[in-house]
Amino acid sequence: MRRVCCFISLALTLSLPGLARAQDQAEVEPPGAPTKDKTDLGSAPNQTAGEFTPAKGFDIVKTDLGSLNISFYGLARYLDQLPASQDFVDHLGRTRGVDARNDINWQRTMIWFSGFALNPRLVYVLTVWSLPATQQTLAFGNLQFKVAEGLTLGAGIGPTLTTRSMTGSHPFWAASDRQMGEEFFRGGFSSGAWIRGEPLPGLFYWLSVNTNLSQLGVVAANDSRFFSYSGSLWWEPTTGEFGLRGGLADFEEHDRLATRFGTSMGHARENRAADLSAAPNATQLRLSDGVLLFETGSLAPGVTVEYANYDILAYDVGLKYRGWSFQGEYYLRWLSHFDATGPLPMSAIFDTGFMAETMYMFIPKHLGVYASGTYIWDAFQRHPWEGCVGASYFPFATRSFRVNLHTIYVHKSPTGSTFGYYAAGQTGEILSVGTDVLF
Repeated sequence: MRRVCCFISLALTLSLPGLARAQDQAEVEPPGAPTKDKTDLGSAPNQTAGEFTPAKGFDIVKTDLGSLNISFYGLARYLDQLPASQDFVDHLGRTRGVDARNDINWQRTMIWFSGFALNPRLVYVLTVWSLPATQQTLAFGNLQFKVAEGLTLGAGIGPTLTTRSMTGSHPFWAASDRQMGEEFFRGGFSSGAWIRGEPLPGLFYWLSVNTNLSQLGVVAANDSRFFSYSGSLWWEPTTGEFGLRGGLADFEEHDRLATRFGTSMGHARENRAADLSAAPNATQLRLSDGVLLFETGSLAPGVTVEYANYDILAYDVGLKYRGWSFQGEYYLRWLSHFDATGPLPMSAIFDTGFMAETMYMFIPKHLGVYASGTYIWDAFQRHPWEGCVGASYFPFATRSFRVNLHTIYVHKSPTGSTFGYYAAGQTGEILSVGTDVLF
C-alpha cells in the first residue's frame, strides 16, 4: 500500500493544473449548438474504429492533394491482483492455478498517422500499436471513403461490433480498460470491410464483415474460410449527441437530459487457428470458468473443440445530466455447433449478463467518482460477478489526461488477459493506479 500511495503522490505532483487546455475539449459541441456540418460534400471524419480512433493531434501537412496528422495515446499503470497465490476449480471439477500479477508497466502505446489523400472524402489512418507487457508491436491501417452523410465505406483493421465499447468510446471509459462483462462477452479486432453513417439526425448504424472474431495472434495461414458478421445501431434522440466519443463522464454538464439507446449483434464461426498438437492461437472466446474454449479438455477430458459458432446480442442505454452519467449493457451469448475430436456433454452453451456503471463529476471537468458492476448468469451456474469503485482526476480540465484509481472485487472471473484488469478464475481484490494521455 505504501508503494501505491507513493505512486499516487508522484502522479499528482507531476500533473498539477497548468496552462494546458483540452485538445479534445475543442471538439466538444455544447448540447443544442448546431455546429456540425451536415452537407454530403464534407470530408470523411478522421476516425476509424474502437480503440483505433485518432485524437486531434498535430497537423504536419495540409495541401489540396493531401494532409498528414500525427496523434498518440499512452497508458502507464500499476496493477495488483490479490491474493497473490490462489487456485480455482473449473466446471469439470479440476483445480487450476490463477496467474496473479503485481507490476508497473508502460501498458499501451498507439501512434496514428492520418489524413486524406487526393480527395477530402478519401481518408487514411495508419496505426502503430504496442503492448510492452506482452512484447507485441503491430503496424496496420485502413481507408475510408465518404459517399454521403449516411454512407461511408471502409476497409482495413476494424472492430467486430459485438458490444457498445467496440464502437469508438475508448479511452473515455470509467477506467482505462473495460469492465468484466464487456471483456467476457465481446469480440475483438480483425481485417474487414464496413459501411457506416448517420442516415437521420441522431441515428447511427455500422455494419462490418471481418476475417474472424479477432486477428490478434492469428496469421492468415491459420484462418478458416468463415467470416464474422456484426453490426451496431444506436439512437441519440434528445440532444443528438452523447459527448465526445460517447464516453462515460458528463464533461459537457448537459442541462438537458442526453440519452443513447443502442443494440449490437454478431455471428462468427471460429476455429482454434492452430494444429491439434499446439495451444490455440484463437483466444478471444472463454467459458464462464475462465478456460479457453479451444483449449484441449475445455468441455470434456482429452477432447479438443476445433470449430464453434459464436453469436451475441447486446442492448445498451446511456444517460447524462448535469455532471451525472449512467451506462448499462445487457448481453446474450451462444456458443454452439461444436466440431470436436470426441464426444461432448453438451451441444450448446448459453450465457447472459449485464454491466452497469455510473459516474458523477464532483468537481466539473476535474474530478469524477464512479461505481460499476457486472453479473453473469452462466450455463455452468458459477455466477461470476464484480463490484468496482474508483475516481479519475483531470488536472488540466480535459479528458485527454487523467490519473485514475480503480478498485475491484471480483468473484470467479470468467476472463483474463495482460491487456485488462482480470486474471482468469480469480476471486479477490484488484487495485490499479494509472495515468493515460490522448493527444
